[in-house]
Amino acid sequence: MTNNEIEKKWQKIWREEKLFQSDPNEKEKLFITVAYPYPSGAMHIGHGRTYTVPDVFARFKRMEGYNVLFPMAWHVTGAPVIGIADRIKRKDPWTLDLYERVHKVPHDTLPKLEDPINIVKYFSNEYHTVMDDMGYSIDWRREFRTIDPTYQKFITWQAKKLKSLGLIKQGEHPVKYCPHDENPVGDHDLLEGEGVGVNELTLIKFEVEPGQYIVPATFRPETIFAATNVWLNPEVHYIEVEVKSGVNEGEKWIISNEAFLNLSNQHNLEIVGDIDPKPLIGKSVKNPLNGEPLPIFPASFVDPEYGSGTVFSVPAHTPADYIALRDLKENADLIKEYDIADEVAKAEPLNVVTVKGYGEFP
Repeated sequence: MTNNEIEKKWQKIWREEKLFQSDPNEKEKLFITVAYPYPSGAMHIGHGRTYTVPDVFARFKRMEGYNVLFPMAWHVTGAPVIGIADRIKRKDPWTLDLYERVHKVPHDTLPKLEDPINIVKYFSNEYHTVMDDMGYSIDWRREFRTIDPTYQKFITWQAKKLKSLGLIKQGEHPVKYCPHDENPVGDHDLLEGEGVGVNELTLIKFEVEPGQYIVPATFRPETIFAATNVWLNPEVHYIEVEVKSGVNEGEKWIISNEAFLNLSNQHNLEIVGDIDPKPLIGKSVKNPLNGEPLPIFPASFVDPEYGSGTVFSVPAHTPADYIALRDLKENADLIKEYDIADEVAKAEPLNVVTVKGYGEFP
């Protein structure tokens, strides 16, 4: 007999003997659960590792005399299957090629996958077959999908129970968010960008004139003590927005157009109008700590998609700011264009942190 024939022989005997079906008896009980797979594409070697490990453990505990229950289910809620179905419906070439060539979906089956439920059914059935072929000791009577009404009721009960025990509470916290589908998303909901974390930045308000502020975003608000200037990118499309609620209500902020898309999901903002950054360059803003004037300088490195699209400069402790200030001092044409010779000449790094052995500006 070949190895495959031996496998099939014993798998048939296991099924006939209902060897892995767990019912109450006098033995000590052991329940094994593992993260449900998300059946949106063909299985891969990672699945083999994930489900072989608990299967080995289940078999070992049976040998020790335990009554082992090892169930399996399919995680099918969330955005991925909806996105996949939408791309198949739109005849996206990359998606069609992926599912036909890589996931081995028959060409005449692809149109059926325009319905996300059919994606779930197709791949969960395939996963079931593969797990059987792997010989996993699963009690398939317990199989379910996370969209089954009974499971959804269980999750509702679980959440209410945990809340009643004071173990969970509802509140606000930053999440990844899809503006197209208007819902929070996890890593596995993303077509790309998996592993990108949520970063917390602090907006610092530099007053341009009463009620109007440039609001750079920073990871290091404490470095404001060494701020020498504010950077704006002359080629960026800036806008003025009004804060419509909260402690900053009524204030007008100058941010990039791209930043508005992010900040509007966190603050109640309304666009007032466009802002041309060039007339602002050479003017001053107030340092919010001491009211001292800080000049506004031009900088092409300022990214409109990062933070608020504006930056406050700390050349003593930020390499990018140090290089930008050095380059600006050497750029006579740019200094002349914005008539900022005196301001640039005065701008020098200010020390906040001193590290022994590394000089005044580490």
